[in-house]
Amino acid sequence: MLEAVRHLDVVVIGAGIAGASVAAELALTRSVVLLERESQPGYHTTGRSAALFSRIYGPEQIRALSRASAPFLFDPPAGFASVPLLKTREVALIARDDQAASVMTEYETVRGRGAVDIVDGRELQQMMPLLRADYATSALMERDAADIDVHALHHGYLRQLRARGGTVETNQEVVGLVRTGDGWQVQTRTGVFAAPIVVNAAGAWADEIALMAGVPQIGLVPKRRTALIVDAPDGKADDHWPMVVDIDEEFYLKPDAGRLLISPADETPSPPCDAQPDELDIAICIDRIERAFDLNVRHVVNRWAGLRSFVADKTPVAGFDPEADGFFWLAGQGGYGIQSAPALARTAASLVMGAALPDDIAAQGVDPAALSPRRIKRPIEA
Repeated sequence: MLEAVRHLDVVVIGAGIAGASVAAELALTRSVVLLERESQPGYHTTGRSAALFSRIYGPEQIRALSRASAPFLFDPPAGFASVPLLKTREVALIARDDQAASVMTEYETVRGRGAVDIVDGRELQQMMPLLRADYATSALMERDAADIDVHALHHGYLRQLRARGGTVETNQEVVGLVRTGDGWQVQTRTGVFAAPIVVNAAGAWADEIALMAGVPQIGLVPKRRTALIVDAPDGKADDHWPMVVDIDEEFYLKPDAGRLLISPADETPSPPCDAQPDELDIAICIDRIERAFDLNVRHVVNRWAGLRSFVADKTPVAGFDPEADGFFWLAGQGGYGIQSAPALARTAASLVMGAALPDDIAAQGVDPAALSPRRIKRPIEA
C-alpha cells in the first residue's frame, strides 16, 4: 500500500552528484526530498568516476563552471568534509609528432585560464619515465589540476542536505510522474511525493523521466567509459607522476593508490543501464597503453564502466522546460559533472528559485541561456 502523499517545495530525482548538490543548495530555503532508485546514492556514474579537476577540460561553459567551482573545491565550508576534496595532480596532454599542431592549438585556446605551458619530449620523459622515449614529442602541461575525492564531495553534499532539513529517500524508483493543478505528483513503488517543482537529475535516465512526465526529451545519449586498475612495472606507481592523456583523448593513465588507472577513453553509446566493461574495450585499452608506455599488462586488478551522458553540444542542460511548468532539467553533464558540481548546483538552485545568477559564477562567463533546454531542438510531442 502506498504511503500518504508527502508535500514539499521541490522533489529532486536522482541522488548522484548533480541531484545531491542542487538539493543541498535548495534546502537552504526550501523543503526538499531527494529520491534515489538504488539502495545507495551515487551507485551509477558518480560512484564510478575517476574524477579530475581541470580548468581547461571540456566545452566553454564547462570550463566556466569549473573555474567558478574552484574556490569551493579548494576550500570547502567548515565541516563539509573530513579530508581535502582535492589533491594536486599535474596533467600532461601528450602528442606524437603528427599531433603536435593540436598541442599548439589547445594552448592558444586555454592560455591565461590556468597554469599551462608546453614541454618537449625530453622534459616529459623526466616527469613520466614510463612513457616510451620515442612516443611523444611534446605535451601541454596543466600544472594546477587536481584529483577529486568523489566520495568526500558527494557525501559532503548529502550531509549538508540533511543538516539543512532535507531528506534522502533510497529504493524509490519513479514509476509515475503526473502534472496536477498546482505542480507535480511523483509516484514511486512505495510512496507519492507532491511539489510545485520537480528537478530531473536522473543522469542517464533523465530522458526516460521526461517521457514518463509527458515532456519532450532532450536527445540525451549515455556513453560508456571503461577503466582498469593494473599494477605498475616495479610494483608501485610514483604518486608524483602526472596524469597522462592523449591530446586526441584516445587513452589516459594516472597513478592510483600505488597502481595505475588506465582507460581507452571510450564513448560507446549505450541505453541507460548498470554499465559493465566490454572485453573488446579492455583489449583496446591495453593495446593503446602498451604502445605509449613501457608497460606489459599481464593482470587486470579491477575493471569497471560508467555512463557519461551528453546532449548534442556536450554542454549541460539546466533550466525549466519551456513546455512543462515546474519541470526543471539538470542533465547532460557528460564527463564533467564532478568538477563542475559546486557552481552548477548554485546556478541551478538560482534558476529554480527565480533568482539572479551569483556574481562570482557570472564573472566566470557562465551563461544561463547557454545551459537552457530552450537551445535544444526537440520533437513537438513527447
